[in-house]
Amino acid sequence: MNAIKKIATVATLTITVLGLSACAGMSNQDRNTAVGAGVGAVAGSVLTGGSPIGTVGGAAVGGVIGNEVSKPNH
Repeated sequence: MNAIKKIATVATLTITVLGLSACAGMSNQDRNTAVGAGVGAVAGSVLTGGSPIGTVGGAAVGGVIGNEVSKPNH
């Protein structure tokens, strides 16, 4: 079971890196939202022992944080 978690983690990281390579045309806020979601997904997965709910929750929280951090000041 431990090997499956390692494979899932590597696959998640690979998909995140490949997905982020498409960020060239994105705004700074969009890019930070995507990065936050990727980092949050990995962190949520690690902190919950690979739980899918933890991964999705981490991605959601990370995406919101990435979006809010880079909001332009009005």
